[in-house]
Amino acid sequence: MGSPSGLATVQGRQPLFSFGLISDVQYADIPDGRSFHGVPRYYRHSILVLQRAVKEWNALQKHKFVMNFGDIVDGNCPKDQSLNAVKKVVDEFARFRGPVYHMIGNHCLYNLPRSKLLPILEIQSIDDGCAYYDFSPVPEYRFVVLDAFDISAVGWPKDHPRTLEALKFLRERNPNKDKNSPRGLVGLERRFLMFNGGIGKEQMEWLDRVLQDAMKLKQKVVICCHVPLDPGATDYEALLWNYDEVMDVIHRYNCVKVCLGGHNHRDGYSIDSHGVHHRVFEAALECPPGRNAYGNVDVYDDQISLVGIDRIESIDMQF
Repeated sequence: MGSPSGLATVQGRQPLFSFGLISDVQYADIPDGRSFHGVPRYYRHSILVLQRAVKEWNALQKHKFVMNFGDIVDGNCPKDQSLNAVKKVVDEFARFRGPVYHMIGNHCLYNLPRSKLLPILEIQSIDDGCAYYDFSPVPEYRFVVLDAFDISAVGWPKDHPRTLEALKFLRERNPNKDKNSPRGLVGLERRFLMFNGGIGKEQMEWLDRVLQDAMKLKQKVVICCHVPLDPGATDYEALLWNYDEVMDVIHRYNCVKVCLGGHNHRDGYSIDSHGVHHRVFEAALECPPGRNAYGNVDVYDDQISLVGIDRIESIDMQF
């Protein structure tokens, strides 16, 4: 599977580049707990998973960058510890000898407002505190990082237009008093929960412009979003509110090959009606002591190969 350089090869070919990834570290200096569904969560161990990942990424000496798929600290982190907890995890990422690209998740926003969070994560805001951006590690590829909580009831000031829009959206679609409860919601309606979010008009227009530009430059595009974009790759309760509108934009162009995400805490995979691959990653948070969940990705002209570590399954996504 691997070559002496630590990079996988496809039929003897070297990849154009490689990168590392991890999702949902959700560190907190608190005793272990469980999710709403009773799944064990190892809050202190998760940073050890990250440490082992960074050690391996540095040892490979080939990764062009690392991608963090969000939820850097857990919502149960005591709020007087939030800032230090975020900085502690960011410092571990910084041990990687290369660029690290972050995206925000709901748990990040439970801990810190965007005004504090974005500078620590070194996310340059394009639009009034939003956290979407793009970059090209090589001329042939462009990575587009979406802000899944652009329209959200968390992270913005309580009287912010985006907060008010999100609350109105939820009131119209989720009749429960607890807007994190899917009780009574059926099928795809179960995504209308407060811990999910949506993509706003400005970000949607930006995405369209970026994909137009990628088409002109003949670039292949990888979309990265904390909240998944295809119901075939995730539980409905962990799906972007307006995933269908986002995918309508993406499907206008044939440059997008893969969409990557986290949030659901379980491995997921699908190929949508337009042939776009969707891959969702296991959470580092839910690794029992000694177990791991991170990945090394090798990118070719016609294929992206994920070499999963331990709880993350490997996959070749061909296009």
